[in-house]
Amino acid sequence: MDPRSGKLALGNWQIPMPRSRIGRIGVGFSLMVGGTLGFLPVLGFWMLPLGLLVLSHDLSFVRRQRRRTTIWWARRRARKADRAQRGRK
Repeated sequence: MDPRSGKLALGNWQIPMPRSRIGRIGVGFSLMVGGTLGFLPVLGFWMLPLGLLVLSHDLSFVRRQRRRTTIWWARRRARKADRAQRGRK
C-alpha cells in the first residue's frame, strides 16, 4: 500500500483505500467474509488473499504471517528451480 496516495497497488491496478485505520480493517474483514462465501456467483475466493493483504497493513500478527508465507513461498520456488536446473544437466 502506497502511504502517499493511500492506494493498494496490485500490478497495474490501483485500488483506493480508506485513510482511517478502522475503515481499512472493516474493508479487510468484509473481503474475508465475502471470500468465505466464494461459492456464490458474485463473490469469489479471490477475496480472501486480498482481505489478508489489506489487513496486513494495520494488524501486525497478520503482517507477520504474510511475511512468513512470502519467505516460505520464495524458498520453495528456489528449491524447485534448483532441482529443475540439476535435472537438465
